[in-house]
Amino acid sequence: MKHVDEYRDGALARGVARRIAEEAQPGRHYRLMEFCGGHTHAISRYGVEDLLPENIRMIHGPGCPVCVLPMGRIDDAIRLAARPEVTLCTYADLMRVPASGATSLMKAKADGADIRMVYSTLDAIAIAEKEPDREIVFFAIGFETTTPPTALAIRLAQKKRLRNFSIFCNHVLTPAAMQAILEAKEGVEIEGFVGPAHVSTVIGMSPYRRFATDYHKPVVIAGFEPLDVIQAVLMLVRQINDGRSEIENQYRRAVTETGNNKAIDEMAEIFELRESFEWRGLGEIPRSALRLREPYAQFDAERRFCVVTLPARDNPACECGAILRGAKRPQDCKLFGTACTPETPMGSCMVSSEGSCAAHWAYGRFRQIERRKAS
Repeated sequence: MKHVDEYRDGALARGVARRIAEEAQPGRHYRLMEFCGGHTHAISRYGVEDLLPENIRMIHGPGCPVCVLPMGRIDDAIRLAARPEVTLCTYADLMRVPASGATSLMKAKADGADIRMVYSTLDAIAIAEKEPDREIVFFAIGFETTTPPTALAIRLAQKKRLRNFSIFCNHVLTPAAMQAILEAKEGVEIEGFVGPAHVSTVIGMSPYRRFATDYHKPVVIAGFEPLDVIQAVLMLVRQINDGRSEIENQYRRAVTETGNNKAIDEMAEIFELRESFEWRGLGEIPRSALRLREPYAQFDAERRFCVVTLPARDNPACECGAILRGAKRPQDCKLFGTACTPETPMGSCMVSSEGSCAAHWAYGRFRQIERRKAS
């Protein structure tokens, strides 16, 4: 990829880190949450935290749609896939997320359910065309980034007059989760946010304005490269030092004020807000998720198959909920690295490619060992 090395230049990163150390006020603690799982992995992979002074703490947020999906929705998908007429299409990172009864989509597939991994919504459409006698259900999941492709699939299914295609909709909204974090009684104090990158290319900067005006929290939208993140930290430190609460755009090469208007209009045409939706670790959040509008009800798997989500409880020893709220770190979980590993995941944060526990397992734990040796 052309120019990518420019955003991974170690000398430049160390220079920005020196400026952060110079400007971070002694005796003051800066608690900054990177909302997106992509940022969490960049911070862990490139050792961004190691460049920051001790009074700046990066708090991992819930910006991983697989991680925040409650266990009950995985149970729903498994019950859908168990129906003899249904083929469930899903992305690979959902296959190993733990469900109730120590099961998962992977185990359900091994037991005979017709569950197929796909790379896009168009793959599911193609299967529906090739197999008209099967009920093809696409497990739709993600933030605002992946919602437009699902809308496109609905449009295409309607155009092709596919009667055997539907979606199990689990699309959720970023600003609602950020608000829930700020209002959580058992959360952690946050001085500012590193705002999501890909989500913001769709929704733009405007939806974050209320965090500055109503909650007095600065937000800096940042790209996923290490220099993007560390520059965003410097911008947040300067805002906090100045007593400012503004929305700034570090990721100007991709994010605009208004976002992708065509994608926004398409989402608004096909989807509507749910009154409430459960998030793992955050509980029920009002108006935080989407469902299909009535004109597209024929493509809604929940309506077509009368899906009723049953109560489900996570493993009581798993700390995914607290980690997603920013109240704990992966290494604070007693299961981390023992009972819970990528091979034997006990929670979604270890399964997803964007999960905080997966990031710490892949990168952070090694630096932890080196720091202990050095001390």
